[in-house]
Amino acid sequence: MINRQMAEIIRNQQPLTLLQTTTIKAACECMRDHRIGAVLVTDERERLVGIFTGRDAVCRVLAKGRSAGKTTLADVMTRDPDTVTPRRTAIEALRLMRDGGYRHLPVVEGERVVGVVSRGDFRGLERDRLDEETGIWERI
Repeated sequence: MINRQMAEIIRNQQPLTLLQTTTIKAACECMRDHRIGAVLVTDERERLVGIFTGRDAVCRVLAKGRSAGKTTLADVMTRDPDTVTPRRTAIEALRLMRDGGYRHLPVVEGERVVGVVSRGDFRGLERDRLDEETGIWERI
């Protein structure tokens, strides 16, 4: 059964996916044009192989003096990122993002990319619950 909260977030999504051969310059232009902070990287069969974020552009490309026009997503993406299915709850997705230290989480169904969620997609109740859990663990 698909989780109602997750389904609501990804319902009208058409997540931006790019091939791993795409240059960083082209990926950043797409991210700018779509006003998003991450792209999902796929292979020729449209299977998720990685994720590339604005943070990756700064830390793995610009700060290292790499050419954005010559470097490809395959060179600097995070390979095999954690994912969730649409059946997972919002709090489970938020926990995974918190524990992994990242802001974007691909949503996949089988081998098919169906969306991407970020911390900002979730309403106050889920985030408040996660903050409360974090506070409890910090006091122990």
